[in-house]
Amino acid sequence: MTLIRLTIRSLKMPIKTNEEASEYFKARKAKWWSWHKKNPQVYELFEKFSLQAIKKGHKRLSAWLIINRVRWETSVETYGDPFKISNDYIAFYSRYFMHRFPQHKGFFKLHAMIGENNE
Repeated sequence: MTLIRLTIRSLKMPIKTNEEASEYFKARKAKWWSWHKKNPQVYELFEKFSLQAIKKGHKRLSAWLIINRVRWETSVETYGDPFKISNDYIAFYSRYFMHRFPQHKGFFKLHAMIGENNE
């Protein structure tokens, strides 16, 4: 088992072990899931726009492209209190989409997240 030696800008202390990396990943995932449950319309739009792109013949697409379309729809096309979609959540939305639609595995290119494989 290799040790992970990283310093994340948002962290006060560096991640030195696989266990710390795993805990960091779990905390980020839990924070995203909590936010997702309070804002289900974000994933609904993410899914809608991803499926539209697939229907139009796209084999691969950027999750950033999809989330920025969601940002457009929720900030320009709607009214009410604005909310922000954290960039930290984009990777989780792409993974969640491919989990829900395994036939589209690989539609989004995934990069390993710190601690993801240590769960």
